[in-house]
Amino acid sequence: MDSRVAEDGSAIRRRRECAACGQRFTTFERIEEVALVVVKRSGGREAFDGAKLLAGMTAAAKNRPVDEAVLIGVVTRIEEEMRARGGDVPSEEIGRAALDALRTIDDVAYVRFASVYKGFEGTEDFAREIGLLVKATAPKIRS
Repeated sequence: MDSRVAEDGSAIRRRRECAACGQRFTTFERIEEVALVVVKRSGGREAFDGAKLLAGMTAAAKNRPVDEAVLIGVVTRIEEEMRARGGDVPSEEIGRAALDALRTIDDVAYVRFASVYKGFEGTEDFAREIGLLVKATAPKIRS
């Protein structure tokens, strides 16, 4: 009887009528998303869990002036980018994307996340990463 876009364009709402009894009802048609599969370093495979990534980034940004909405946006963007690539995604690519985003948001959150993601074992690992961070973000001095 009637069809229209619903839920911000993510569904189609259809008003229908039963041919046998004449009763009217509404149906919604939605796109079924294929699960994004993450290939872990160990070779294991699991469905992408945005909440897990958000929890790691939130822990890294604890007590820092980073709005949670910004982190949610980063996780959403990372998931969309990985889906657009298609196929299975190595966990390393997700981690690198999170690191790249945190680098632009907050240096301390970046180093904290890197310490877990890269498995820092001592202060020399922190010093090396901070050195790379400073080198990458230091302004060039012109003479």
